[in-house]
Amino acid sequence: MSTNKAKVVGPRDGKAGFLGSIGVRFVIDGTEAGERFSLVEHPLGPRALAAPLHRHHREDEYSFVLQGRMGALLGDEVLEAGPGDLVFKPRMQWHTFWNAGEEPCRILEIISPAGFERFFSELVDLGGVASAAPQVLAELCVRYELDMRPETLPELVERFGVRFPGEPIPAGWPPVPNSTYDSTGLPPTGGME
Repeated sequence: MSTNKAKVVGPRDGKAGFLGSIGVRFVIDGTEAGERFSLVEHPLGPRALAAPLHRHHREDEYSFVLQGRMGALLGDEVLEAGPGDLVFKPRMQWHTFWNAGEEPCRILEIISPAGFERFFSELVDLGGVASAAPQVLAELCVRYELDMRPETLPELVERFGVRFPGEPIPAGWPPVPNSTYDSTGLPPTGGME
């Protein structure tokens, strides 16, 4: 069901949480868009790797870079994108992405069709990937038709000079435009509240 009402989503609106290496803020839920798409924001700390190589069976993803540099491995191709760039990650393609710099990186992720934002929500509720039991993660992946290759983590960390898992998201995130950011790309205000 679509809400069919115009609305403004502010920079602090929507549930926000930590996935284990990167943050997530739920901007538009699939139920608000007739399940056609959902929109989340991901803040990535310096050199943070989002996930091991993985592929989605149901969804295409579009990453619009708001701030910083996003690196991505799409199949065998390595890409880097900056503010204003859009990276298309088609379903069934093995991929991952990361903050390619020492400065904050923020992306808007369009997920089409909607549904995968619920995977993120469940992962946040579990305390992130590092807190979730492996069997629970495996069940989530099956339910959301996500193939995950955790054995690729050591190679990705070495090859791209990234880290996994990342640091918890500080309180005060999501950011307010024109605020001061610390080295994580988030307001310097301590841990999650």
